[in-house]
Amino acid sequence: MLKQDVRQALIDIMGIPIIQTRTMAGAVNTAYLSAGAGSSVICLHGGGAGAVTWYPVIGPLAQHFRVIAPDIVGYGESDKPDASYDKAYFASWLKQFLDAIGVVKTHIIGLSQGGAIALQFTLDYPEMVDKLVLVNSGGLGAKPPFMSIAGMAWLNTFPSSFANRFYSRYILFKPKNRDPNHGRYSIEVLKSHGGKKASLQGRGAAVSAFSEAALCSIKNQTLVLWGENDRLFPIEVAAKAVAVMPAAKLLRVKDAGHLSMMDQPAVFNRAVLNFLQGKMEH
Repeated sequence: MLKQDVRQALIDIMGIPIIQTRTMAGAVNTAYLSAGAGSSVICLHGGGAGAVTWYPVIGPLAQHFRVIAPDIVGYGESDKPDASYDKAYFASWLKQFLDAIGVVKTHIIGLSQGGAIALQFTLDYPEMVDKLVLVNSGGLGAKPPFMSIAGMAWLNTFPSSFANRFYSRYILFKPKNRDPNHGRYSIEVLKSHGGKKASLQGRGAAVSAFSEAALCSIKNQTLVLWGENDRLFPIEVAAKAVAVMPAAKLLRVKDAGHLSMMDQPAVFNRAVLNFLQGKMEH
């Protein structure tokens, strides 16, 4: 299947009307998905694929919020320029994106590398962030096991279905919990023009650890949501981060890996909605 076909297949299973459009975030032509109405929620995917990573989440959240999921610069259908691809670069792009679409304050959900971007953006522009959801987030000091790093490097250097299957065991509790089109789309993005730049030029800078002082300074209500069986970023780093963040809570998701919203979509969506709507379960 072609890249656009597998992307559209993931959009189709969201089960609600999805607006697909583009805007200029500074010099970056940025593609994004949006659905629903009301207060805005920005969904930032991790270091691969694009906005369609949120296919299990956009439908349920859009019943209550205006959900906006961009293809982060360097990924999906957005531009892939030569750049540093570090936290400062991504946070600057996000500010320009939000300015372009007229969002002045928003909830932010960040997955993996997207969590690190969300944290940096909150540090840089605290007045623009309402509540924060960090999903198996980068930037908290995790040291991935060697084989997971090897799998990631293999997939990003020589993208193939074989490399994708190998790496899947490190990001999912059960690889079959992920729609196969997400893996296919990830591969096609990497094979596209410039698709490897974010990985090769960023070299992991976007998920480097924040200082304890930086985490201490984030006063926003924060839900740290983590798959207990994450083989990429161990859950112990989440507990340490929550211990120093003034308004953070940790929710452990059983039988879930790094992509917890794919392993346990019902649990994930209920937890996020309860938190954003002020009905967090204790």
